[in-house]
Amino acid sequence: QVLGYGTFNDHGLGGMPPEGFKKINVHFVYAVKHDGRHKARLVAGGHLTDIPIDSVYSSVVSLKGVRVISFLAELNDLKLWSTDIGNAYLESPTLEKVYIIGGPEFASVGLEGHTLVIVKALYGLKSSGLRWWEILADVLRTMGFFPSKAERDIWMRDKGDHYEYIIVYVDDLGIAS
Repeated sequence: QVLGYGTFNDHGLGGMPPEGFKKINVHFVYAVKHDGRHKARLVAGGHLTDIPIDSVYSSVVSLKGVRVISFLAELNDLKLWSTDIGNAYLESPTLEKVYIIGGPEFASVGLEGHTLVIVKALYGLKSSGLRWWEILADVLRTMGFFPSKAERDIWMRDKGDHYEYIIVYVDDLGIAS
C-alpha cells in the first residue's frame, strides 16, 4: 500500500537526491490486531530531521469533548458511529525534504538501492500529524462542517432541525448523526 499511495519519488538505483534533502532511515513496525489481522507500518526516522521553524502541533479531541458529543447524541436521539481511516497519513503530502536509500525490504518491488524521495506524510516525520489534520479539515469544510469554537476537533454541520457532529482523534472519528 505504501507504493500504491505514491509515497516516494524514485530517483533510480544510486540516484542523486534533490539539493537540500536529508537522508533518513525507515523501519517497519509490525502488530497483530485484536482480531488476528497482521498490520505493518513504515515509520520514518523523523528524529534525524531538522527541527521545523513552523509549528507542527496537531490537536485531538479531549475526553470532555467525547463526553459532550455522546451526551448531545443521546439528548437529540442521534446515532453514534466510530471509524478509523486506514492509511490516513499516506493521504497527505509532506513538506519535509527527506529521502531514503531502499534497503533489502524493498527488494521484492525492485527498489533496493534506489534513492527514494519521501513525498507523503509517513509516521515518524515531525509534521505528519499536522499535514493529515489539514487534509481532513479541508475535506470536512467542503462537506459543510465547521469546527466548534470550544474545541477545534469537534466539527459540526447544521441540518436544520439538528446538528451533526464529527469528533477527531488523529485518524479515528466519532460521528453523531
